[in-house]
Amino acid sequence: MTIAGQPHPIPVIPPLPEGAGPRAIRIALIAEEREEFAQAYRRALAEAAETLELAGVLDTLEHWRRRAIMSTDPQVYRRMLRRAAHLLSGEDVPEDEPLAQLKERLARLGV
Repeated sequence: MTIAGQPHPIPVIPPLPEGAGPRAIRIALIAEEREEFAQAYRRALAEAAETLELAGVLDTLEHWRRRAIMSTDPQVYRRMLRRAAHLLSGEDVPEDEPLAQLKERLARLGV
C-alpha cells in the first residue's frame, strides 16, 4: 500500500485464519470451558485497551484455539488431562472427577 508514491509505514494486518476468531473458538470449546475462555478473552481485551497492543489478545485466541482442537472429542480430552495429572503427580485420578477439579489439580501441579 502506498500514499502519494511512498510506502505506507504501517503494514497491512492479515485477517485471522478461519476458525481462529473468538466466536468460532467459543463455539468449538466444550461447554465447561466456554465461560473460562470468555473471561480470559475479556481480560486480554481490557489489557489491549490499556496498552494499545494486540499481542495478548492474539496469544489468548491461539491458546484457546488449540484447546478447542484438543477437546474435539471431550472423552479423549478428559482422558488426556487425567493422564497428565497422573504422570505429574504420581497419584491415581478418578475417571469421574469433574473437569473443574481436574483443572484445579493440574494448576496446583503448575500446568
